[in-house]
Amino acid sequence: MIAENLAEVRERISQAIQKSGRDPDSVRLVAVSKQVDIAQIEEARTAGAVIFGENKIQDAVPKVDHIGADGISWHFIGHLQKNKVKFLDERFDLIHSVDSLELAEKIARQCQSENRVQRVLLQVNVAGETAKFGMEPGELEKQLMAFSSLKGIQVEGLMTIPPYHPDPENSRRHFSRLWKLRDQCEKQLSLPELSMGMSNDFEVAIEEGATLVRVGTAIFGPRLKGN
Repeated sequence: MIAENLAEVRERISQAIQKSGRDPDSVRLVAVSKQVDIAQIEEARTAGAVIFGENKIQDAVPKVDHIGADGISWHFIGHLQKNKVKFLDERFDLIHSVDSLELAEKIARQCQSENRVQRVLLQVNVAGETAKFGMEPGELEKQLMAFSSLKGIQVEGLMTIPPYHPDPENSRRHFSRLWKLRDQCEKQLSLPELSMGMSNDFEVAIEEGATLVRVGTAIFGPRLKGN
């Protein structure tokens, strides 16, 4: 079932790319493997998934250490607490969810002590939801050069999570806002990546410029909490 689901998601991604007139290689799929066991991840890997996204350090570390990174890439996509930064090590190729300058500074210091550079995205709360993590757009623009000056991290783009709505079209304005914000910020700093879109709205996200879509439920089926 996972292989069939993955094939269907890939086809939907391909159709959205064609509809948008974009380069077929401009969008990558992150298979969100939170609350998914190792056997299911291996099944998805065998079916061709190459990027896996985890959202809790305590769950992700044993999976990453057991499965390894041969031919695949691990991304951290959930809220990252400052006291968990020490567990990142070199496990994750990309962190999608840097939601404050303080967290970025903590990651940068840790990576400098390990003599490495961590690729990150900056999480923006474009909808202004009080229950969601992420910076306000104005806060991001004011602090952008401070982020870019940190040694130990490489800022590569932006990420957002819009409010859930059964109609994916409701997400379009939020994705469009992130795309426009990225274009505004690129006057100061190159930000090639846009991580946006999940199982219920990834096609709209692709139409609005997403380069990374985070899809879990449509591949692995419903989990206990959310997408």
